[in-house]
Amino acid sequence: MPTLARLVFAGVLLGYYWTSGLTKLGDGLNGLIRPSAGAFAQIYPRVAEALNYDVSKATELQKAVVLAGTWAELVLPVLIVLGLFTRPAALGMAVFVAVQTLTDVYGHGTGTKTLGAWFDANPGGAILDQRALWIVLLLVLVFRGGGPLAADRLVSRWLRVR
Repeated sequence: MPTLARLVFAGVLLGYYWTSGLTKLGDGLNGLIRPSAGAFAQIYPRVAEALNYDVSKATELQKAVVLAGTWAELVLPVLIVLGLFTRPAALGMAVFVAVQTLTDVYGHGTGTKTLGAWFDANPGGAILDQRALWIVLLLVLVFRGGGPLAADRLVSRWLRVR
């Protein structure tokens, strides 16, 4: 099950999160440590609008959160697919999905049609339905680890030999 969960994650969510993370990087090498105004707008939509999307006016904490969110979108999915630090990476990704959902609902003002509802016989609700499935998929990895074909397994064997 864990190997299958990682494969499904790779097929369904790896590209989604990598594409999203790459859009948040700033220009050039500095972009790795200074995310774009778009990143600021995606993570703090109301604050960014109030500051006319001028990242320089953001607080240091806001800048740190934007940077951490950007790197989480890039690093955590790769760790999950490789099966390296699978449990903490999957837990971090589950928390990320929860925060992402709260940002969509409260920061971006997602409407009830997009939000969807559980037990409504419509599995197409983009937020509640999809993200609940994503978190369940990630919880499989949190509780079961990366499986037999994970880098975690290779690292643990290597450590036992040493």
